[in-house]
Amino acid sequence: MNRALLKIYAFLKDRFSLSSDRANEQEIIEAIRKGVEFKGVNVWVLIFAIMIASVGLNVNATAVIIGAMLISPLMGPIMGIGLGLGISDTELIKKAARNLAVMVVVSVVTSTLYFLLSPLQQAQSELLNRTTPTTWDVFIALFGGLAGIIATASKERGNVIPGVAIATALMPPLCTAGYGIATGSLNYFAGAFYLFTINAVFICFSTLLIVRFLRFHEVNFVSQALKKRVRSVIGVSVVLMVLPSIYIARNLVLKTVFEEKVNNFVGSAFQFPSTEVVKFKAVHKPEQSIEVALMGSPLDDNTIANLQNMLVVYDLKDVKLVIRQ
Repeated sequence: MNRALLKIYAFLKDRFSLSSDRANEQEIIEAIRKGVEFKGVNVWVLIFAIMIASVGLNVNATAVIIGAMLISPLMGPIMGIGLGLGISDTELIKKAARNLAVMVVVSVVTSTLYFLLSPLQQAQSELLNRTTPTTWDVFIALFGGLAGIIATASKERGNVIPGVAIATALMPPLCTAGYGIATGSLNYFAGAFYLFTINAVFICFSTLLIVRFLRFHEVNFVSQALKKRVRSVIGVSVVLMVLPSIYIARNLVLKTVFEEKVNNFVGSAFQFPSTEVVKFKAVHKPEQSIEVALMGSPLDDNTIANLQNMLVVYDLKDVKLVIRQ
């Protein structure tokens, strides 16, 4: 029995080991350091990528947005910060943070200029999707970052890094933040910038985790006290990023569940031979209500009262029913 368990353990260890095709530690560090650089070609690539993504968001073209994310160099400095934290390299942390800050400013300014000049000012669905980050965005950023750093640490990187760039979507939120500035929409700017911050923090955190897991050699900090302080800041930052997203996710779930119940109620209860539902709306806040517009023979008071009583059956107690005939 013990021999069988040892064989299973050996098999699983071999399958899940990260050391089998791992690149040399110095090669990995150099590869990430190169991505931290932001000058010359990278500057222009970022500007053009931001313009492409802004156009895609403006005309609701998903394929265009994906293309822009593939050519964006934003991942480099974020992974650089994570690596710097993992190996306690203060110079790398400063350089990566400085370049990331410049990249963010360039991105937001470029997208703001585009949306100021664009004749299309209406917010499309692709743009609106970047204004309400939730806990699921945290998971995407965390697991995307883990995939990114593990792929970077392997000898054959394949197409993982471009996939991570698409999944974590660093660029569209910055373009949406620029849209918020151009249109004077503080909510759009705040929501989009929060989404970008979530992605950046958790990609950075993922890189830090894997670097420590792979036991990269550390460069000594100025002092142990500074090292502890930095790690405390990391922990606090992660918590601060997660808490608001949990609240937003909770509201989103409650809203979705409420809308599903309303759909079931209207679809089942409003079955009348000479009266049809033209449209209906589920209002979640500030007070839960259902607004239904009808066409055809008017419903009498008894029928409306029965409909109101039926709300309990569909778990919609205390929900106000508003019928317009």
